[in-house]
Amino acid sequence: MKAKPSYHHHHRRTTTEEKRKRKMLEVKRIGVVGSGQMGSGIAQVAAMHGIDVWLHDLDPQALSKASSSISSSINRFVSKNHISQVAGADALKRLRLTTDLEDLQLADLIIEAIVESEDVKKSLFAQLDRIAKSSAILASNTSSISVTRLATSTSRPRQVIGMHFMNPPPVMKLIEIVRGADTSEETFVATKALSERLGKVVITSHDYSGFIVNRILMPMINEAFFALYLCSMLMLEDLEENEVLVCMNIVKIQGLQNHLPVSKMFVSLGRTSFQHPHFNYLVSDRGGGAHG
Repeated sequence: MKAKPSYHHHHRRTTTEEKRKRKMLEVKRIGVVGSGQMGSGIAQVAAMHGIDVWLHDLDPQALSKASSSISSSINRFVSKNHISQVAGADALKRLRLTTDLEDLQLADLIIEAIVESEDVKKSLFAQLDRIAKSSAILASNTSSISVTRLATSTSRPRQVIGMHFMNPPPVMKLIEIVRGADTSEETFVATKALSERLGKVVITSHDYSGFIVNRILMPMINEAFFALYLCSMLMLEDLEENEVLVCMNIVKIQGLQNHLPVSKMFVSLGRTSFQHPHFNYLVSDRGGGAHG
């Protein structure tokens, strides 16, 4: 009589694999590079959701400013009863500031939130690749630059991914996860799990120019510029003080400097409807609003 196949050993292997995946998905410590508006906001969100954070910047004054901004923001959450006073105090205890990139070597995941320049980001990713532990995921907060190209500056392209937070991160629920050509399923699953732990609503984008959000947002903002220009609804010089149009308020909050490189990227691809001539004028002559 033919013996029945045993599934006992297979079951043990499956259980072991599930345990390995659960262990892999557990992000206990993250690093954030760049303490501007986005970087400090990302660090705050992580700290408020029980994750230890190292916030890095080369400029000590920028770190000091970020620390004050995060404290003020958390205090507002407490005063509005969104979180308890104890939770707010605990969040601040989880946040550490550093000017030394080496302090990020034990992070399970590192998010860069620096200037929107491919060359600068690639240089940073090459440094992080040398510093970070072998299992660490390297994520970019880029809103327009190819994750696949950023990954070429590392020896771990399977562990490179895009995490595009919306501005300001402590308030905006949406996050855009961008999978590069080489991003592994394990990296994606771990990043998605972390994003959901941070209370975010996740959308997933392929690695094409502008991803999803900016392919919708940039033309909308640009049309608002054309409307203002053609209809003379308000003077361009008064843009920073005026909140008549929702699109203009988005620009005011996020800063013209943050929109300019994305707009230029689309124009370089022949999408001229993505930039109004006055965009450059406003950035160069008016300072461009928010930064970081």
